Amino acid sequence: MLSSASCGFGSLALSGLIGRASAMDNISANTPPLAARAQRVIFLCMSGGPAQMDTFDYKPQTGKKPHAGSVFSFENYGESGLKISELLPETAKHADKLCVLNGMHADTGIHAQSFLQLHTGDRLRERPSLGAWVGYGLGTENQNLPGFISLNSSRPSCHGSAFLPPVYQGTPIGVNGEPMTKATVPNISSDHLSMESKRLQLDFIQSLNREHQYRSQHDPRLEGVIQSMELGFRMQATAPELLDLSGEPQHVLDRYRVGRQKSVGTCRQTDFGRQCLLARRFCEAGVRFIEVNHGSWDQHKNHRRDLEANCAATDAPIAALLQDLEERGLLDSTLVIWGGEFGRPGLTPGKDKDQTGHNANGFTFWLAGGGVKPGFTYGATDPTGARAVEGKIHFRDLHATVLHLLGLPPNQLIYRHAGRDHRLTGPEGGRVVKEIFA
Repeated sequence: MLSSASCGFGSLALSGLIGRASAMDNISANTPPLAARAQRVIFLCMSGGPAQMDTFDYKPQTGKKPHAGSVFSFENYGESGLKISELLPETAKHADKLCVLNGMHADTGIHAQSFLQLHTGDRLRERPSLGAWVGYGLGTENQNLPGFISLNSSRPSCHGSAFLPPVYQGTPIGVNGEPMTKATVPNISSDHLSMESKRLQLDFIQSLNREHQYRSQHDPRLEGVIQSMELGFRMQATAPELLDLSGEPQHVLDRYRVGRQKSVGTCRQTDFGRQCLLARRFCEAGVRFIEVNHGSWDQHKNHRRDLEANCAATDAPIAALLQDLEERGLLDSTLVIWGGEFGRPGLTPGKDKDQTGHNANGFTFWLAGGGVKPGFTYGATDPTGARAVEGKIHFRDLHATVLHLLGLPPNQLIYRHAGRDHRLTGPEGGRVVKEIFA
């Protein structure tokens, strides 16, 4: 009735229909300016600081203070002979897919600041996250889903867009460390109206929003609301099906260890296997950037017990994800990133000591797929594992390398805000680490 009335609502409804299309135009997939080696990213974020010397950076025991070296045994795996800890037997089966970066370093050993710097390039101020910058540069491949999803997100810095248009911020699923056993998007659907009625209702509301936007001289915050409402409607038809794992074969659920994680020490139950399986499903559906979060790596005491629990919770799901991506022909076009905000020093020497601290001066990340060298180790720490001394990579360099692999010139990807040009790699810029490219 409203859309056909002669009191102006008809034209408003028409502008709403036009707005429905234009609202999504600026997040459509873009052709990157450089030759892209990867089309999408899965970031496996190990929050808290994984102990590099007991996972991927073997250091022999010396007994010298203040570092005691690796306390778990390592073996050489694959044709590449990568050294990997006994705590990661399933991931070790994929050694020839990994590009291990042992020369990582950051500016601070304070969790909140280094975590912020890992995600945004800045350790003190609110800035757009890596996933938001990727969305800004490349848009989304699926108009019915966000371009950026953050699973089990516990901090806004994981998925915030800051001064970038709000449409580029990540959509958190399973937030604040909640168990992922029933991952949902809050308020994604309602049974009060049919989809047809919801569409008509939204068209009318959006027509009013567009009229208000015109009078507000195109406020970007209002544009973000309009786009979010449109995307929310489109997600109702797509997201619930992707989040429903009931159609997955039992052997796939078993391989990912879905529903099998238990709380041990600082390792809290989050069903990391479900997150990794959802990441694969979102990857197939065209989501550009997927972050998978696993906390609890901040183990100061009971190092052996808690590290073993964290590795047990993440090892098989990560291996299953790598296997799935390869079998489905997605690994070559998907850049997988593993790491946390910093690493840890060796245990304090002494048979009764089982505690570690923070170490931002030298730690490990690994990459897989997406155009990086497989079965390759780049960089090194000193003999005690305390400091990166070869092939040093700062977070700025990691960000620059990721953007370059996606076909984006990292130091030219700029957004003007408050009278200044801003970029993910900061005023210093980042170095593209081409030594690790396949």
